[in-house]
Amino acid sequence: MRLKILFVCHGNICRSPMAEFILKALVKAKGMEGEYYIESAAVSDEEYGNPIYPPAKRCLTQHGVWFDPSKTARTVTSADYDRFDRIICMDQSNIRRLRGIIKEDPQKKIHLMMSYTGSGRDVADPWYTGDFERTFQDILEGCEAMLKM
Repeated sequence: MRLKILFVCHGNICRSPMAEFILKALVKAKGMEGEYYIESAAVSDEEYGNPIYPPAKRCLTQHGVWFDPSKTARTVTSADYDRFDRIICMDQSNIRRLRGIIKEDPQKKIHLMMSYTGSGRDVADPWYTGDFERTFQDILEGCEAMLKM
């Protein structure tokens, strides 16, 4: 059985697609691709259909992380709760907005990304900071910690 993970951020053009492809690269490097199914989505429809933001693509490329160039933003749906085993949000605001889409979490599937590192902090949002490297490092740390669990 494959563990199905959905990464979530505000628009699905920076942090969540970065997390999607970073985790895919990590599991591939470990020869564990068959054990995971990984996607990403947004709590907003503002960027629906848009590709990964160019600076996020550049950051992934600089780190040698492959990404699907045809990836476009999509919005989380209530059906995603049943489709995924874990829904991992990049910040507290994402969790609040997700609660408007997915009303209840009886199976405790919804998590904050950095909670895997023992931190309750948010993943740095490069849309506001402009620091895609810091975001990459946050996500890498979170993904590596998650794989150790």
